[in-house]
This record gives sequence, C-alpha cells and structure tokens, in this order.
Amino acid sequence: MKKKSVVLILTFALVAVCIVGGTLAWLTAAAPAVTNTFTTSDVDITLEESEDLDLKMIPGYTITKDPKVTVAAGSEKCYLFVKLEKSTNFDNFMTYTVDTGWTALEGAENIYYRVVDQSAIDQPYYVISGNTVTVKNTVTKADMNGLTENTYPTLTVTAYASQFAKNNSENFTAAEAWANVQP
Repeated sequence: MKKKSVVLILTFALVAVCIVGGTLAWLTAAAPAVTNTFTTSDVDITLEESEDLDLKMIPGYTITKDPKVTVAAGSEKCYLFVKLEKSTNFDNFMTYTVDTGWTALEGAENIYYRVVDQSAIDQPYYVISGNTVTVKNTVTKADMNGLTENTYPTLTVTAYASQFAKNNSENFTAAEAWANVQP
C-alpha cells in the first residue's frame, strides 16, 4: 500500500506541476532581423581627344593636342596616371609640356600622376599644357622630306587609375598604385 500511496502522490504532484507550469507566462521578446546589403565600388576612367585635329607639322607652329582624362562619377578616390610615349624621333621635331597638376612619378620615365578626391570626380583633366604641341622652328624641309609614313613622329597617351586606399588605415604610395596598374 505504501508503494501505491507513493506512486499516487508522485502522480498528483507531477500533474500539479504540469498544470501550474502550463499556466505560467514567461516574458519573451524578439528583435527584427537586420540585413546589410554590401554594394560594389569601382574606379572607372575615360580618355578622350578631339577627332578633328589637324596634325600637319609646320615649323614654328603649335598643333592642337587635347587628350583629357575623366574619372567617372561613382568612382572611389584614386590615383590617376598618364603615360606619354614618344616615338624615337619625336624630340627632333616637336616639344610639349605636361599640364599643371600632374606629378612626374619618380623612377618611371614619362609617367605622371595626380590624386583625384571624390569631390573632384567627373571633371576632365587635360594632359598637355595649353592643349598644344609645338613644331620646333629648327625643323627644315629636308628633315620633313626624309620622313615616311612609318617614321612620322608620334605621341601616344594612355591613362590608368588605381584605388587610393589599401585598407581603412593605409594608403598606397604613388609607386605602389602604379605597380597595381602596370600593363
């Protein structure tokens, strides 16, 4: 009988706990989910020049040459580079000056750069001062007659850009940024 009484008491106790436990209200809460959507960033540039340029050499004359580089809207702060490649005979016939605002990259021939902040994005940066090259007044008719289509002087401008910051606390140097974009 003692076993039946103990089992009966334990059964009632278990039922009482279930009834009381089922009627207790617990304080709970749930916060709404937070979703972060990570977007992309970019550095984008254009290099343009007038299409109707008259590039005929006349001794002592200036010739319009107006390459301009633009860092596209939406781009990040960046290093903007221009590379000026002259034919081997260019300096015998022509001269030019790089426009203001460009800095010669130390240790690299004919490479110039500038830092473009986001406040200065989407505006043109001209490469050649006055947008002209000058034919030297020492060039003679004999000099020009000695040229062929394959030996005409040339000046090629190429533009590159690289992000400015390595991470949240470090920036690239101009040399490091140039190494990022070297073709």
